[in-house]
Amino acid sequence: MKPAHHTHLDLGLRATTESPAAGAGPAPEPAPHPDIETRADLETLLRRFYRAAFADPVIGAHFTEIAGTDLETHLPRITDFWDRALLRGADYRGDPLAIHRTLHEAAPLTARHFGRWLQLWRATVDGAHAGTRARRAKSQAERMAQAMLRHLPTPTTPTEHPQGGFIPLATLHLRHPKPTQAPPQDALTPKPTT
Repeated sequence: MKPAHHTHLDLGLRATTESPAAGAGPAPEPAPHPDIETRADLETLLRRFYRAAFADPVIGAHFTEIAGTDLETHLPRITDFWDRALLRGADYRGDPLAIHRTLHEAAPLTARHFGRWLQLWRATVDGAHAGTRARRAKSQAERMAQAMLRHLPTPTTPTEHPQGGFIPLATLHLRHPKPTQAPPQDALTPKPTT
């Protein structure tokens, strides 16, 4: 009789298959992911992230329909941003807040949008990289999401002075998902009140 194959989820949430053999234990743990070391690493990471973001039901339309983002045009500029932030290489001189303010005026960006962006970013980074720069990429993204929420005008904040905005706890809830399970699919869906 052939030994049974068991599929389970490891802590990295990747499906793995074990084939128990006589006297053999579980398969060895895979080598940890490398850190973000080069601009090429950033380009690959950003392509993966934007593929997921463009297809996402929560934030995809902001990229594809509202902003009309062309990845091949956007990629060099956003790679410059992350290269400057993580590798101290490129000379990025853009204003992400101004860009997001314009987008926000066309279709309001909420904590739900920034929370989902952060969730996808963290999953993309964790799926390919580990180390000091990978951790910095995630913490930088969190700071940016919170800064955007603070500085984008809300219905009760004048556009000229959007300081001191409210940061909903939803953004902090997405900050540290439990490592042994994927976030629930409905984590970002508002619950109806009864």
